[in-house]
Amino acid sequence: MTELAQYLPAYIQALGVTLWLSLCAASGGMLLGFALNGICGKRGLAFRLWRVYVWVIRGTPFLAQLAVIYFGLPSIGIMLSAVEATLLSLTLYSAAYFGEIFRAAWNSIPPGQREAALANNISAWRCFWHIQTPQAIRFALPLSGNQFILTIKESAIASIITVPELTMTTSQIVASTYSYVLPYSLLILSYWLLAQSVSLSVRTLSHVLRTGE
Repeated sequence: MTELAQYLPAYIQALGVTLWLSLCAASGGMLLGFALNGICGKRGLAFRLWRVYVWVIRGTPFLAQLAVIYFGLPSIGIMLSAVEATLLSLTLYSAAYFGEIFRAAWNSIPPGQREAALANNISAWRCFWHIQTPQAIRFALPLSGNQFILTIKESAIASIITVPELTMTTSQIVASTYSYVLPYSLLILSYWLLAQSVSLSVRTLSHVLRTGE
């Protein structure tokens, strides 16, 4: 208990850092993925560039992307702190995945709904927001929850560039105390609690949306 009380304040602080990084990156990635997926459409140069971006991001390790941003951007005069580089790279990483989730969500909606709405003098804008968007949200919500959990896990890589999140804090405690079992048990428990919290929130929101329907 004495050892647990000694570690707990540092873990609570690191848990806050991990949660803040993940929330900001997932929210930014969701907005960016939604916007770019909608702006780029389904054809043309913008669409092809967006598909290349998704292909590159999803086909390469997040560690390599973080290294390019943190170590590579200073060579062209862009200086970012470790936290700023993590937020930028994690947001760009998440955007590719969220964009694919939204693309699948909208593709799941039968095209005949839009045609029926237009035939009944419902504008394309109202059809998008009042008919298609609610269906897409219900489709995308579980997948978005899974992606949020993956974003939380990927944030651990930020420990490589000394961001004081959970994994970095655990490494510092282990290096100073040579105690392994309790620090890494707390690390596992912390990520498990974050993942379960996201899963519970998604299930609750899904239930509310189904009830509202």
